[in-house]
Parts: sequence; C-alpha cells; structure tokens
Amino acid sequence: MAVTLKRIGIESAEILLKLRHKTFFDAFAAQNDPAHMEAFAKKNFTIENTIKELDNPDSEIYFALVDNEVAGYLKLNFNTAQTEPEGSDALELERIYVLEPFQGQKVGKYLMEYAIDKAMETNKTHIWLGVWEHNVKALAFYRSKGFEVFGSHPFKLGAENQVDLLMKKKLL
Repeated sequence: MAVTLKRIGIESAEILLKLRHKTFFDAFAAQNDPAHMEAFAKKNFTIENTIKELDNPDSEIYFALVDNEVAGYLKLNFNTAQTEPEGSDALELERIYVLEPFQGQKVGKYLMEYAIDKAMETNKTHIWLGVWEHNVKALAFYRSKGFEVFGSHPFKLGAENQVDLLMKKKLL
C-alpha cells in the first residue's frame, strides 16, 4: 500500500470540512458527552473556519491518499499560525488524523514522518503538538516517535473544560 500526500487549498474546503468532522467524532465521541461534541462541532466545523485555515500562509494542510482515496490528513503550523507561542524555531503539528478503515496501515506513521522531515527541512529546532490527556493511543504513538510532555493547555469541548498535554520532539 502506497501513501501519497497532496497539499490542499481552498478548492478542497468542503472535503476537508467533512473529513475534519468525521475524524474528530470517530476519535472522541465515545469518550465525551454528545452535547459537548455537538456544541464544539457547531462552533468549529464551519466552511468559514475551514477556508480561513486553508487560506493562512503559515499553515499547510495535506491529504493522505491511498490509491487516490483520502485516508487522513495533516495540518502543520509555522510562525504565528501556531496555537501556542513557540516561535519561528518551532513547527506545530496541529492535527494528524487517519480514517478508521486506514488505521493500522502505517498512514499515521507516514504523516508523522513527513511532519518531522518538514520541520528538519525548514531548520526548526523542534516539532510540537497538543494531545488530549485521555487519548492513550495517541500519547503512546507520539512517545514512540520521540515526543515528550513539556506542558499543558486548556481545551474547551463545548461547555466542558479539558486538558491537552503539550509534547515536543527536539530536532537539532
């Protein structure tokens, strides 16, 4: 199975919006109150927000394709697009999601390796991300790739306050 990446732009906004919604609910709905999930989705999963993300010159969004079928996606943030002020020496891996039928087929590994390679190509000192403190599977995956917890920040899911752990991997 070959995975390829395709950097996307505004022309892919509708597809990305559907993918964002599906992967988020697949990943978190079973562990969270449906009302909080729906409130979060209503606020965040809009075509306007999706276009704004795609139009940001300091963000890059890629589809992972398997046999020309979208299998997942990746969002990278540089400079002021980062959700925390990590500076120009850092690259934020804001999102990495793989659709359930493609999980366990190394799509996530491919996306992660691309993100790390991109950070190294652009001479970043580290790559970082935020992950929900209860996402055991993701935490194990990130640790296996050399990421370590360096802090936390609040995450609002609907009316519920949650905590994202901040993890980084030093590159230089």
